[in-house]
Amino acid sequence: MKQRIEPSRGLRGTLTIPGDKSISHRSIMFGSLAEGDTEITGFLYGDDCLSTVGAFRSMGIAIDVTDEKIVVHGKGLHGLTEPDNYIDVGNSGTTIRLISGILAGQAFNTVLTGDDSIRKRPMGRVMKPLSAMGAKITGRKNNTLAPLAIEGTALQAIHYDSPVASAQVKSAVLLAGLYADGWTSVTEPSLSRNHTELMLKSFGAEIESEGTTARVKGNPQLKGQIIEVPGDISSAAYPLVAGSIIPGSELHLKNVGLNPTRTGIIDVLLDMGADITISNERTSGGEKMGDLTVRSAKLHGTTIAGDLIPRLVDEIPVIAVAAACAEGVTEIHDAQELKVKESNRLETVAQGLRAFGCEVEVLDDGLRIAGGKPLQADAVCNSFGDHRIAMSMTIAALAAEGAAEIEQFEAVSVSWPSFWADIQGLEVK
Repeated sequence: MKQRIEPSRGLRGTLTIPGDKSISHRSIMFGSLAEGDTEITGFLYGDDCLSTVGAFRSMGIAIDVTDEKIVVHGKGLHGLTEPDNYIDVGNSGTTIRLISGILAGQAFNTVLTGDDSIRKRPMGRVMKPLSAMGAKITGRKNNTLAPLAIEGTALQAIHYDSPVASAQVKSAVLLAGLYADGWTSVTEPSLSRNHTELMLKSFGAEIESEGTTARVKGNPQLKGQIIEVPGDISSAAYPLVAGSIIPGSELHLKNVGLNPTRTGIIDVLLDMGADITISNERTSGGEKMGDLTVRSAKLHGTTIAGDLIPRLVDEIPVIAVAAACAEGVTEIHDAQELKVKESNRLETVAQGLRAFGCEVEVLDDGLRIAGGKPLQADAVCNSFGDHRIAMSMTIAALAAEGAAEIEQFEAVSVSWPSFWADIQGLEVK
């Protein structure tokens, strides 16, 4: 479907950010592997997280879903049962990669598949370390692509030096380590998001972190928990940028996750001159959260690279929109990972911003964006089925000089089903 976007005269009001996608996924997975009930509030009812719900239901886990909360009736570490059919993860890379680690140590066989995008995304990065643990896992294209066939077997603890800073790779290995004797550890080149480590510890696992290394002891007894899922800072990135670049805006964002491995978007926007304040900081289940206030400000270009990238990799598309509206040049480096997301986000972001008349160069590892020129009207942008591109180009359209259209806009339902309605509710009339 196409969505026509008119330019905004300003955004004002209070917004409760949808639940964190990464934490929502893990709350279902770990609740299923725990003994007793896990009660989850703030869950993200997006397509990706519901794929995880469906996956564990197919393996015999009763999961009660209401508008107010989700209750997972866990059966313990060895309580999953063989599904009657293959498991379809939809568009969720988190589901297929993390669940691979869990399934590798089961006493049954499974097949994992997903949509066209998932079947093109690299799976060798998790298959390699899992195979080193003794997992029997095969895939298409010389064991690099889904569908994946997993024959559950006994696993051995390993230490894995990951060539990439990826929470999905790290988590897959640590989750497989739950089914191995002894300690399983992962060292990354830089620290990726640590939701798995924090949540596993809250469920009772023996897990340690030092520097860029995390390790877990096998065969823990996990216990059901009460989990409050904070708002997803990756979703908060869109109103943060909109509030910064659209004149006359002032937005208050409630209950936003402030895990230090995820707050790179705030650091970058502040470095660009944004007006953002944090209040009501607190901690729940090991996760920091708080409220954010953003007011429109004059932004300038910056350089984003190195250890900062894993802390904001999902937010780079909307950061590129901020850069297009900022004075001067912004360069993004060390972001090759964006080539293998739901779309090649380096190319799709560049294509979208060029439709607004912005000068964008795609680099081998990132983007070079010449900002400061008004975004032009009559742009037509294709999301290519990527929710982050759809939402990023929506923010660009709101800041443009006239109406624009976003194609395949329905992709926003992956992480924020009510995105457009919520944004419209903030419009200055």
